[in-house]
Amino acid sequence: MSQVRQITEIGILTAMITILGAIKIPNLVPGIEFQLSAPLAVAICAAFGFKKYIISGCLSSLIGLALGTQNFLSVAIAMQFRLVVGFLLWICKNHMLGVILSGPIASTVARLTLSVYVGKGALAMVMLAVPGMIFTAIMAPIMTAVFKKVVSMAIHSAPRKVVR
Repeated sequence: MSQVRQITEIGILTAMITILGAIKIPNLVPGIEFQLSAPLAVAICAAFGFKKYIISGCLSSLIGLALGTQNFLSVAIAMQFRLVVGFLLWICKNHMLGVILSGPIASTVARLTLSVYVGKGALAMVMLAVPGMIFTAIMAPIMTAVFKKVVSMAIHSAPRKVVR
């Protein structure tokens, strides 16, 4: 794969994560809204691989910090989410059950970590995230299927080297 194509894919994936990360499912308690980028992140990891996923996620976090839409705590929580998703998909070998469960499990772990930082409300934080977890469990497999189709189309339509 050419470096231009890799850079282009990472740029597009970064933009998608950044834009959907700014759109949140509102919640009763401020600060624990659910980002719409969660199912997208799972799908990117499953379809494009961990390397592109983590690079795109880190770049998205840097953009969020630069724009002031994220702080260091939210970046740390997002990085934990990304690492847990990557680990679970690696353990499950990208099977669909792993795609369905990795987002909600990673979100639960991130909420529990956040509750340790805040000092209370672990169960409440997890319970308030359940609608977003359900959304992620439903949408991640759909997005993964779409992305895998895009990847396979890109591989089959890649220009061949001409041997002279």
